[in-house]
Amino acid sequence: MTGTGTPLRVGLVGYGLAGSVFHAPLITAAEGLVLDTVVTSSPERRAQARAEFPDVRFTASPEELWAGARAGELDLIVIASPNKTHVPIAASALRAGLPVVVDKPLAGSAAEARELAALAEERGLLLSVFQNRRWDNDFLTLSRLVKSGELGDVQRFESRFERWRPQLKGGWRESGAAEEIGGLLYDLGSHVVDQALVLFGPAVRVYAERDVRRPGAQADDDTFIAITHANGVRSHLYVSATTAQLGPRFRVLGSAAGYVKHGLDPQEAALRSGRRPRAERGWGVEGESLWGRIGAGESALTGGGNPVETEPGDYPAYYAGIATALREGTAPPVTAHEAAAALDVLEAAKLSAAEGRTITLEVTHS
Repeated sequence: MTGTGTPLRVGLVGYGLAGSVFHAPLITAAEGLVLDTVVTSSPERRAQARAEFPDVRFTASPEELWAGARAGELDLIVIASPNKTHVPIAASALRAGLPVVVDKPLAGSAAEARELAALAEERGLLLSVFQNRRWDNDFLTLSRLVKSGELGDVQRFESRFERWRPQLKGGWRESGAAEEIGGLLYDLGSHVVDQALVLFGPAVRVYAERDVRRPGAQADDDTFIAITHANGVRSHLYVSATTAQLGPRFRVLGSAAGYVKHGLDPQEAALRSGRRPRAERGWGVEGESLWGRIGAGESALTGGGNPVETEPGDYPAYYAGIATALREGTAPPVTAHEAAAALDVLEAAKLSAAEGRTITLEVTHS
């Protein structure tokens, strides 16, 4: 637990897409947090970070933080480096006595995630996973509809995170090497699985299809995951980079009504364009033309049902929750055990796709 006086100082490991677009802007948007140090050896990325955050300091490697006096000057380490580095850097930070936030996925396996969780608990340190899509506008809206009972008993949850990217970008995310933890299963799949588990609870069965569609691609770029939850809800989750016609982001069918929502939350596009939560009124708000519809017996695309105002997206809520957890000793907004449960599903999906069978999971209460 940290006092409430001075701002909490954050060290950010990595300043690629995740570090520069998501973490740095959201850290600085949170009251009580300040971006103190960025870990990158790239001159270009240092210049990029300094242009937006003139007072930020730099080190070339995480080890420079642990080895020097700088570690004692920091209150939190955020790891936004490539997936394969998440576990070793997080473990090193925890052993150095520092609370840690890790970009998803926390690890390549549920076992590694639980080992990190045990290390953090042994040291009495915060360990959380950045699952920003819990604060997407459509997910917040759907969560409200589910809790209010307006859909009745939910029977099927369809979630699509689809893109049309027929040309490869290159880099570790598209690598087929197992140690890179690349491919859409662990990238976008981490989001859609986490959302399904938050909404409908533990998974008991998993079936998946995992394909490599684009010429020259090595990692999965078109993947389907079917989850049967312990409460009987079925989640059908689609993640793809090869979808020429995008489907609805959510299609949720209940015993009383269904909810259909098209389009992606606007916050990522806003962050990529340089817009910032603190500087913008109406952050995360979308226009009425993009609202989803709720109803029964007709298609939303032909005017069926009634429009449902979309809740404002709220990515800043994650780091606000981290600041509260550090100051008050409360649970973080996303726990390592929740991340491990999602990794159980991702590992089962990987095995299912490889062997062409449904995988049964044991429900654990960790």
